[in-house]
Amino acid sequence: MHYQDHLRVGAAQINATLGDVDANLERHRERIAEAHQRGLELLVFPELSLSGYGLGNRVIDVAYPAHDPRLADLAQAAGEMQVVVGFVEEASPGEYYNALAILQHGELQAVHRKLNLPTYGGLEEGKLFTHGNKLTHLPVRPGWSATSLICADLWNPGLVHAALLDRPTVLCAPINSASGIVSDDFSNEQNWPLNLQFYAMTYGTPVIMANRFGPEGDSHFWGGSRILGPQGDTLAVADDREMLIDATLSRTDIARARFELPTHRNADTPLVRELMNGHR
Repeated sequence: MHYQDHLRVGAAQINATLGDVDANLERHRERIAEAHQRGLELLVFPELSLSGYGLGNRVIDVAYPAHDPRLADLAQAAGEMQVVVGFVEEASPGEYYNALAILQHGELQAVHRKLNLPTYGGLEEGKLFTHGNKLTHLPVRPGWSATSLICADLWNPGLVHAALLDRPTVLCAPINSASGIVSDDFSNEQNWPLNLQFYAMTYGTPVIMANRFGPEGDSHFWGGSRILGPQGDTLAVADDREMLIDATLSRTDIARARFELPTHRNADTPLVRELMNGHR
């Protein structure tokens, strides 16, 4: 099978109108059209990009099942490009997930449900959503695959390690990070880049992080969307505004990074599993 060496990827740094799915759909269509013009093959939107974040009890008003025709319409707009969008999934009456719809080939390919629901600082997701319990790893192009983790998932190193054992060539990281949301002393603006650079470098895996930019009520989402290469190098960073950033990834560069630092090869999963037995 022929493996293409390069993959064109992007992150759509947008804001979302809280609770207005139709307005947010139009933002998505505009960025998807722009991504097609740039020849992108993988595009990542922020967490809950179709609904906004601070929903509270309005979760029930913006939730819909994965087979909703609005997602089908976005899938048609995506075409052959893989597009990752955030939405509130209704799995059954009263059962809601902070989820990603992964769209490609004109269809919904998969739904990823957030695994680690933060309930600390100004975050209350554990009160609103059900925990996901599966990882999602999908092909993008021959020789290229992507796995997605949502925001706080990336602050649980065990989840990241488990996700990257499948050896995806790209890690998608849609987030909703507001200034001061954890505490006055914890800087999301400084700590997110450190977090992502560590994973990219340690696992030889490029990272596409898409955050929001702009206000939502009393919160300000600081942006900082970025694309990192397999050695933790910065390939693109968004300005302080809504915009689309893009970069070209190299499969050869990924191979070289993983050969020089063989984290996957030396993972010793049986040992790690044994050491974790007995821990909750």
